[in-house]
Amino acid sequence: MRYPWQMAPTGGAAEITRKISHQLPELRTPRLLLRVPRLSDFDAYARIVTSDRGRYIGGPMTHEEAWLDFNQLTAGWLLRGAGLWTVERNDGGAPIGFVLLAHEFGDPEAELGFLFLPEGEGRGYAAEATRAARDVAFDLLGWQTVVSYIDPANARAIRLAESLGAVSDDAARMMLSADEPCLVYRHIQPKGALS
Repeated sequence: MRYPWQMAPTGGAAEITRKISHQLPELRTPRLLLRVPRLSDFDAYARIVTSDRGRYIGGPMTHEEAWLDFNQLTAGWLLRGAGLWTVERNDGGAPIGFVLLAHEFGDPEAELGFLFLPEGEGRGYAAEATRAARDVAFDLLGWQTVVSYIDPANARAIRLAESLGAVSDDAARMMLSADEPCLVYRHIQPKGALS
């Protein structure tokens, strides 16, 4: 079911949306396209965060919470110069996941996050997309560090962060609320990289 607020804009609003989206970074990797989210991508986002997969990010979320989260992460592009990318294969088709650079409400540091659908797992897509986003954080945005907040039960996410060279940061974890178990994996700009 599509709600009125999930319908694509028309007329002048559609033109403004098109112009804004063309100003945001689009990334291509050998197999993937990371692009600005579209309203039609919300269904894929909701499939992740409202399902059992959402347990790793404080969920599962309600449909309303998912909509608000999707909007917040997408709005990050305008408000903070970083946000959510939709990940799809270069050959097109439906979204297979999402990668983000964001500084969400309540988080002490900017985050490199990743959320993938089952059809996007097991092929190295998450590593490829997350590496591309991390490189934008360092090379384009000039960040010196970024963290991934990971539920201790999410073994796949831990393996992904470690495969990208991130290391567990216990001092940063101590800065988080004790109410929710969370590991903090720190990605550090490689020496000699652009900033």
